[in-house]
Amino acid sequence: MLFLLFQLGKNRYALEASRVVEVVPMLALNQLPQAPKGVAGIFNYRGRPVPAVDLCELATGSPARERLSTRIVIVKHGSGNDPGRMLGLIAEKATEMLRTNPQDFVDPGVSFAAAPYLGPVLMDAEGAIQWINEQRLLPQAVCQSLFADSPALTADSDQTNEKNRATVTG
Repeated sequence: MLFLLFQLGKNRYALEASRVVEVVPMLALNQLPQAPKGVAGIFNYRGRPVPAVDLCELATGSPARERLSTRIVIVKHGSGNDPGRMLGLIAEKATEMLRTNPQDFVDPGVSFAAAPYLGPVLMDAEGAIQWINEQRLLPQAVCQSLFADSPALTADSDQTNEKNRATVTG
């Protein structure tokens, strides 16, 4: 299986490459006022707004450092109702791939309720690489905020636009 490697602080992590849509250089983000911790903003990806989460800020409390190797890893987020939703993950040193057997990753023997996204660990000559489950990165409430369907807002906006057109033309 193929994995994308990246760092959060000094620690190394792996993400299943089949979940990755694309890895892009760090882009300018539109800030989201009152966004939860770790939500860095949104960016334009091929004409679609995509929310971005700073993995360094989530894991270490400090934002990702601005480096040439800091990237936005765009992943498929969700399944079931809308598997086409995407999420940008900001990570440092997201430039290497690793091909290994998933069984090479072993249970680390510890787990934390606050970090349900941390999976098994692979040990190599440089130390540990921990497998990240991107589907478990964000609490449900944050996911609902980032991927909220707002048909009422759209309908209200359409009515407001119709009133504005009527006022201008009438």
